Amino acid sequence: MGNWVVNHWFSVLFLAIWLGLNVFLFVHAFLSYEKADKYYYTREILGSTLAWARASARCLNFNSMLILLPVCRNLLSFLRGTCSFCRRTLRKQLDHNLTFHKLVAYMICLHTAIHIIAHLFNFEQYSRSRQATDGSLASILSTLSHQGKEEDSWLNPMQSPNMTVEYVTFTSIAGLTGVIITIALVLMVTSAMEFIRRSYFEVFWYTHHIFIIYFIGLGIHGIGGIVRGQTEESLNESHPHRCAESFKQWDDHDSHCKHPRFEGLPAESWKWILAPGVLYILERILRFYRSQQKVVITKVVMHPSKVLELQMNKRGFSMEVGQYIFVNCPSVSYLEWHPFTLTSAPEEDFFSVHIRAVGDWTENLIRVFEQQCSPIPRIEVDGPFGTVSEDVFQYEVVVLVGAGIGVTPFASILKSIWYKFRHADHNLKTQMASHATLNFDKATDILTGLKQKTSFGRPMWDNEFSTIANAHPRSVVGVFLCGPQTLAKSLSKCCRQYSSLDPRKVQFYFNKENF
Repeated sequence: MGNWVVNHWFSVLFLAIWLGLNVFLFVHAFLSYEKADKYYYTREILGSTLAWARASARCLNFNSMLILLPVCRNLLSFLRGTCSFCRRTLRKQLDHNLTFHKLVAYMICLHTAIHIIAHLFNFEQYSRSRQATDGSLASILSTLSHQGKEEDSWLNPMQSPNMTVEYVTFTSIAGLTGVIITIALVLMVTSAMEFIRRSYFEVFWYTHHIFIIYFIGLGIHGIGGIVRGQTEESLNESHPHRCAESFKQWDDHDSHCKHPRFEGLPAESWKWILAPGVLYILERILRFYRSQQKVVITKVVMHPSKVLELQMNKRGFSMEVGQYIFVNCPSVSYLEWHPFTLTSAPEEDFFSVHIRAVGDWTENLIRVFEQQCSPIPRIEVDGPFGTVSEDVFQYEVVVLVGAGIGVTPFASILKSIWYKFRHADHNLKTQMASHATLNFDKATDILTGLKQKTSFGRPMWDNEFSTIANAHPRSVVGVFLCGPQTLAKSLSKCCRQYSSLDPRKVQFYFNKENF
């Protein structure tokens, strides 16, 4: 289990760095607003909830900066290509992109909750201070907007004792955008739940694009400058440590302490999300450009169990084994793009996908092609994009595990192995190739097209791994899965169990397809 330990600790290290940065940003911002003299008078009204609100906002900005990067598919494919000679442990971290995307989303939800709760207390404190008539420092600070003649005199956004929290929330830029951002986030998170994503993909697909509203709202959220601090000039003139206790003499002409002046905090969120936003826009432009290139459907095959095979050509299309594409059919939906693994081999003069009816979109797509319309419905393709299966030929021994339609990623691999073996490719070190020429007298497999038939059923994994470990005592074995999470847990456990502690002996590397 030596390689598993390395991979595991590498992932733990990456997560520890991310969590550490969150903790650092939160603590640093918290202490800044809790201790800085600039916010002395603001804390007189709000107390510690000011620091809680600003610290959570800092972490919100940080994670909003990261949330788009794991779903930039072209960026990941580029990194996977440039890192093709890196260690497996480093490349494997790219395969956790969706997991990291979800973790970042959960962190955003956590800090959103903290931010909202803190500001609810802040608004309540603003309201109480504005209504107070006890002559306290907080009440005096809350009335400065009415006593002062300048724009920089006010600290409390409540302009009158009769103004309600609801009014300020829905009439201020910060309050209104905050409500919009929160609603968008709730819709995106709830629609991304596993049950909805699997059973109602269209709901997930359309709702997730509300992220555009989220980022626009986040970018302008701080423009209003509701949270304010004392200006630098006012600090030098009337420092709170010297003047706070004599606030009742601020109006005296002979007093050395004058009314403090305040300024709104500059908007910061846009600075955090600008670079990843531009990167994501470029990503979408590239996707759009590639999707507009003409796709020629050369063959349509209807297989049993409602499986549609499309063989296509596209100018400049180049693929590797295990890669996937996004497919759109305007006849079914102009906006929906769905991922499908390529089932053709790079050595073939076409690329193909196998599509099984598992939802409304796929059922409608199959129905359109079953009607044998003339001309053939137009298909748009974006990709290909890299996956973990691209590393299959880096292993001496390979175990491919597919459940249901999950066998499709390995159709491309098996065909490519057969072509490489047929053309005596000496660069091929995968021993599996010696079995690809067996049983030529049998019918070809429905998915791979090979004469080596696929054996169906659930193996006894302990027996299989034990046999492989004994047969290849000094090999590096790549285990690839496209299937459910329960099967992934079983295979991952076996990989750890049957890998030798001695790195010179058999090592199992577990790899799972993620879309």
